[in-house]
Amino acid sequence: MKKWVLKAVVQKAISYLPYKERINFFFQKYVTKGVELDDEHFGYKLEAARDHLRFYNKYATVPMAEATALELGTGWYPIVPTLLYLAGFDRVVSVDIRSWMTVDRQLIALRRILAYHADGRLARFVPDIRPDRLANLQRLSVDPPADIAAFNAAIHLDARIMDARQLAFDDDTFDLICSNNTFEHVYPDVLRGILLEFKRVWKSGGVMSHFVDLSDHFAHMDDRITIYNFLRFSAKEWARIDNDIQPQNRLRWPDYVHMYRDVGLPIREEEVRTGDQTALSRVPVHPEFAHLSPEALAISHGYLIS
Repeated sequence: MKKWVLKAVVQKAISYLPYKERINFFFQKYVTKGVELDDEHFGYKLEAARDHLRFYNKYATVPMAEATALELGTGWYPIVPTLLYLAGFDRVVSVDIRSWMTVDRQLIALRRILAYHADGRLARFVPDIRPDRLANLQRLSVDPPADIAAFNAAIHLDARIMDARQLAFDDDTFDLICSNNTFEHVYPDVLRGILLEFKRVWKSGGVMSHFVDLSDHFAHMDDRITIYNFLRFSAKEWARIDNDIQPQNRLRWPDYVHMYRDVGLPIREEEVRTGDQTALSRVPVHPEFAHLSPEALAISHGYLIS
């Protein structure tokens, strides 16, 4: 059995069980090793933080020292919020529908960041690091708080479990709203509600920066399939394969652009990776995607900047 099929079957089975998120966590931790902070995952987060900062510096009107950021999708390790803290943001709020953050995982991320600083690599991603905040991270790495709330407070992070369609914040609160590899896991009707809520809490003169991974995530752990493998299935077939633990909406780039237009969010800049049309040509793409050009189907990743 192909590795991706095995993972799909296991995750589908887990999705029907009580305490499915906790069971999936242990499956990923001890079987697939999906929760380990490997170099590839850490690199993705560094690049995301670099680009969010780049777009903020390019378009924002509020200095970082006075700015509040909102991140969608906290994940296992708060790498991007920590880097935004180092860059000078006054406050970072990170929301997710569940939380797996612990002091141990905070320390893993923090010490990896400090190791990159020590050998000079961090400057490629966060060129203007506040010395006082770097010193604070160094102190935390040696003498961390005992609980996660105190740890978060020390880096100006407000991590919340919250439905992003109903944010508990006033209108015009955030100067930066960002996400990293998150939109692709949200089904279209839910994502539309999130974007409408982002529009409400987004401050005039602020920036939205969302990085979307349009690849088949099963290909990340099975090199026998391409990142376009899931395009071979109809919507009905994919519903039998997909799961609500780590769902994949299979939206293509024009779908995101149209959704922005529908909810009235302006797109100032699109930065896409064109993908591999040769790899795409080897996949028998289902006729349900026939309305899209090969160029549109092949886009593998991209930033939507507002």
